Amino acid sequence: MVLALVALGVYALDQFSKYLVVVSMTEGSVVRVLNDVLQWHFVRNPGAAFSLASGSTWIFSIIAAAVVVFIVWFARRIRSLAWGLVFGLLLGGVLGNLTDRLLREPGFGVGHVVDFISTPWLLPAIYNVADIAIVTSMVIFMILTIRGIGLDGNKAEAVSKTASPSVESPRHQTDAVNPGVSTSDRPTPGAEARP
Repeated sequence: MVLALVALGVYALDQFSKYLVVVSMTEGSVVRVLNDVLQWHFVRNPGAAFSLASGSTWIFSIIAAAVVVFIVWFARRIRSLAWGLVFGLLLGGVLGNLTDRLLREPGFGVGHVVDFISTPWLLPAIYNVADIAIVTSMVIFMILTIRGIGLDGNKAEAVSKTASPSVESPRHQTDAVNPGVSTSDRPTPGAEARP
């Protein structure tokens, strides 16, 4: 449930913010929100992050579709709120950018992703809400992995120490002189047999 709600929220926010940018800004225009700290800079990205591999948009569409199918199939194994959040953020982000690649110009499967968030002091890239969700999911993924939190929410057990060989109780040791006779069956030295 957490996974589905987070994914839906991220997807809706991503698509709505892109819609507002497309209808209110012209491509290439810049709006300073907080001087050089935060700017809206409308660009259409034909490639991956930092506009890499711009001629291989269709490959990213196939990879994104495969990721979506995997998350939907894998979701039934998740029993942790934190892991639900991770995969919800990832699913919402991937679906947001995949929608652009499938439905925006120049065509199905090769559409350009709408990017508009610019933070020059932090990154030289222009990104969107979907990208933020994907990066955030990766950060939480690493934290959970480092802490050893499993999909069920429990911390993975530390590697068990090798068991030390068990030492038999002296009461059950065998007599070295008379094998097969327990030391507990021998009379205690100095003890007298009673009639």
